[in-house]
Amino acid sequence: MRNHAMFTPAMQNQATQNPAMQNPADETQLSIPEAVLLGHALVQRVADGLGIRAFFIKGPASVVQGLRMPKMSVDVDVFVSPADLEALLNGMRERGWRDRPVDPDSRTFPKHSITIDHPSWPCCIDVHFRFPGMELDPAHSFETMWAHTEALELAGQEVRVPSKALGILILALHALRSPHLPACRQELVFLAELTERESLADTILEISAATGSVAAMRPFLEDHLPQEASVEWPQPSTEWRNRLLAKEPGSARIIAIVQAPLRDKPKMLFRAVFPAPEVFLSGNLYADLSFRGRLRLQKARWGKFVRSVPRIVRDLSQLRRARSR
Repeated sequence: MRNHAMFTPAMQNQATQNPAMQNPADETQLSIPEAVLLGHALVQRVADGLGIRAFFIKGPASVVQGLRMPKMSVDVDVFVSPADLEALLNGMRERGWRDRPVDPDSRTFPKHSITIDHPSWPCCIDVHFRFPGMELDPAHSFETMWAHTEALELAGQEVRVPSKALGILILALHALRSPHLPACRQELVFLAELTERESLADTILEISAATGSVAAMRPFLEDHLPQEASVEWPQPSTEWRNRLLAKEPGSARIIAIVQAPLRDKPKMLFRAVFPAPEVFLSGNLYADLSFRGRLRLQKARWGKFVRSVPRIVRDLSQLRRARSR
């Protein structure tokens, strides 16, 4: 994302007095780590002012809690009840934050968060209203999660964060969506060792059952529960199975078209070939949407699709085997 620095009158006077000062904005532009920390404080202040319950997931809080190895976060992830989503978004919009364009195809890519950005901030904010893998009603799941939050100080502001057990559940679900990626496998190993060390498997199972995430969490939990534990493992939802199968965006679109009702297939196929402008803008806010620009973007998109065909074929083969079973 492009950085936009603020240039104040005071800085302009200083630059006039000191010609060698070519770019004073470089001294005041927030770095990404600074922006992420301050973003937590800002969102918490806005939520508190509106009387909204909000807690922060992943990010620097999880590192402070010992749930993750040290790593730089590039955005802010906050969770609110679905009923409070628009109120928090409006509170942030009043402060100059704006919704980022997203692919309008919610059948292929079911939405679980809204991403907002600000021209003067080098990080985005993801406002979550549900979490993939949690199959129960999002409002009900939020109440369960809220009961498992605690206070933590970040950037001089007290913020709400998940308990260790809930934090492990959320991070594990996030990693289980892409277990083929080395980084996700490494995170799952780290979380598994932490779960064993602090004897948190029973509590994680309890929260999983109360949020409908037992099916998605099975690969993580079944090796860490006591031998005497008796668990009925439900079948994962179609959405979760699709997320695991579709390792390529092209696979996700094809799977969605195959599974859609006959009346919806033509429109979905048309949009797969001729995407809406938001599809290009979701990857680059400053994408050239002129006629020539669209042709270049479309050419690059199809080139990427062709290169990913072998992986798409593997994904669809897995889907075919799963359906035959």
